[in-house]
Amino acid sequence: MIASRNCRGRVVVVLAGMGAVLILGCGDSTGLEKRYPVSGTVTYKGKPVEKGRINFIPTADGGRAAGGDIEDGEYELTTAEPGDGAIPGSYKVTVLAIERDDSKLKEIAKGGQFHHDAAFAKAVRSAKKLVPAKYQSVESSGLTAEVKAQTNSGVNFELTD
Repeated sequence: MIASRNCRGRVVVVLAGMGAVLILGCGDSTGLEKRYPVSGTVTYKGKPVEKGRINFIPTADGGRAAGGDIEDGEYELTTAEPGDGAIPGSYKVTVLAIERDDSKLKEIAKGGQFHHDAAFAKAVRSAKKLVPAKYQSVESSGLTAEVKAQTNSGVNFELTD
């Protein structure tokens, strides 16, 4: 009789634990805080930046960066999964937009050389910059953004010289 009660108690504890796992398991598998959609435009001298990359770097220690490709002036952020947005908080923002000759880079890589190779680095440096280089660094870009716990559309950046 005592063994039966102990067994029932264990079953209840196991079932309760499984229920908690199911309820808590409804989030995503990344283990990160909830992310919220972030999208907007990037323009330079009033025109959409054709292609590039935008990065949101958290100002708080331990934060998680988010980034996205810029296409025809528009971007959407990703932290862990495509289009999942960013964790709420304050960010410094960088923009890298260059037009490089990928065929030249592929030719260099074909010879077994990699991104740390001098020829590869020279080819990247010679790429045409679509926006001023100051926007590539958090120290010099001057760009900031605040991501709120909501959909963040219209987070736009107008770049100048």
